[in-house]
Amino acid sequence: MLIHTRATMEGRQREFMLREQLKAIQKELGEAEDAVPELDALKQALAQAGLPPDVAITAQRELRRLERMPEGAVEAGTVRSYLAWLSELPWHIADEPTIVIADARRILDEDHYGLDKIKRRILEFLAVRKLNPEGKGPILCFAGPPGVGKTSLGQSIARAVGVKFVRLSLGGVHDEAEIRGHRRTYVGAMPGNVIQAIRRAGARNCVMMLDEIDKLGSGGFQGDPASAMLEVLDPEQNGTFRDAYLGVPFDLSRVLFIATANMLDTIPGPLRDRMEIVRLSGYTTEEKVAIARGHLIGRQMIQNGLSKGAVGLDEAGLELIIDGYTREAGVRGLERQIGAVFRNVAVRVAQTGDHPLTIGATEVAAILGPPIFDADVAQHTSAAGVATGLAWTPVGGDILFIEASRMPGSGKLILTGQLGDVMKESAQAALSLLKMRASGLGIDAALFAASDIHVHVPAGATPKDGPSAGVAMFVSLTSLMTGRAVPSTTAMTGEISLRGLVLPVGGVREKVIAAARAGIDTVLIPARNRRDYDDIPPSARERLRFVWLDTVDDAVAETLGSPASADTFRRAS
Repeated sequence: MLIHTRATMEGRQREFMLREQLKAIQKELGEAEDAVPELDALKQALAQAGLPPDVAITAQRELRRLERMPEGAVEAGTVRSYLAWLSELPWHIADEPTIVIADARRILDEDHYGLDKIKRRILEFLAVRKLNPEGKGPILCFAGPPGVGKTSLGQSIARAVGVKFVRLSLGGVHDEAEIRGHRRTYVGAMPGNVIQAIRRAGARNCVMMLDEIDKLGSGGFQGDPASAMLEVLDPEQNGTFRDAYLGVPFDLSRVLFIATANMLDTIPGPLRDRMEIVRLSGYTTEEKVAIARGHLIGRQMIQNGLSKGAVGLDEAGLELIIDGYTREAGVRGLERQIGAVFRNVAVRVAQTGDHPLTIGATEVAAILGPPIFDADVAQHTSAAGVATGLAWTPVGGDILFIEASRMPGSGKLILTGQLGDVMKESAQAALSLLKMRASGLGIDAALFAASDIHVHVPAGATPKDGPSAGVAMFVSLTSLMTGRAVPSTTAMTGEISLRGLVLPVGGVREKVIAAARAGIDTVLIPARNRRDYDDIPPSARERLRFVWLDTVDDAVAETLGSPASADTFRRAS
């Protein structure tokens, strides 16, 4: 026992002497003098951070641990980093500026053209926040195609409220720890992206844009980030949000969360339920012209080093860019093409110092080359068996052609064009309905048994699916079997039932805008979608003729001049 005690004392004495030698070496190197001021600065920062009582207790405990640790200890750096995070986070609420609704309306009008319903909803949101700052308001999710202004709307809201704006990109996030943070037991542990964004903003009452929330990764062995976002976006829970790195609750209730998404289908149901969906759709040609005049042209002139008045883009040139080179829902591609035109002008100005230029349609075509898109679709639908449908895509509305052909065979239905299950079922339902209705439409029923019918949707490399092609499928097959061609400037949307009813669909605004953009003059829409008529831009309503469909007879009568009537429909049903 005595020998063991003596050995222990000698070991401790040797350790003490080594530590004293280490301190002497650090003193000679000047490291000891740096350590004390650094620790004092950390203490002062923690004292001024306004930590809540429970967080202050944790900070003091970790600070005492740090004081007892040797300077060279591995864990000292981890504890020092943790305390630095606690001292830099905005634990207290800064004074919020007063929200002036008139100024907010002016800012929204300056930054965005149109979007009247969206602006009205944002002003309501801000008015409620002004009257009840402590209230738990909804979390808005702007859903729409790329380039329509979702992220910039968040920036405008931050300007209107007068607080900091911070953007958090969620696209491709597949690790739950990127939301909740890593535990400090891991090497290189860091807080989650939410807490990091709060520190960048420097305030708890900031506007945080959760960009691309529909592209969150799915759950796996690294956890489910979408489930972690549930706590962040729940007003009942985020007041005590606990980041795994911090290990203490942090109040997110004063953060004004705004999310963006291109598609809603990929957002898990519980997460979508936390948010109020505000839909943004594409712009018409007239709206794009106004946006280009008010925002894009001036910005591109500055970016390309052109002084004001050095170049002008006339109406014909701008409309050619919109219709011939940028068939899109938003204006991102439009700005890119305007920039391409101005870069060409910048070369000429830099070389020769030309006087002010005006760019017209001829110059645009010479700079950008032949137009990429056709202004009209008439030449695509001149044969029997072809119908023009209207489709919704994540990047806005579009038109698609449905082609049907008949050949000798045994009654098979062949489907091609990368169709999804829903569109395949629509084609089968359309064929079954046509067989039931054959006599009323003047079609020999024996043709179905002696023929194979091939339905193809061009652009086969692009997957297509959705519950809105039933009417176009039925009209295409009816056109094929009757030998009558569908008018080239007529497009349609709607799903059908086996009783011949036309069922309502979504995305009517986007589809109608796409029809107007593609040179269509008549659109066939389910009668139960009349409620969407007010959402259609006035310019598109003036350009198009609307036909409201209750049954497939209405579609056939409009497109093929069929003698079918309501009585025929009832007998065939």
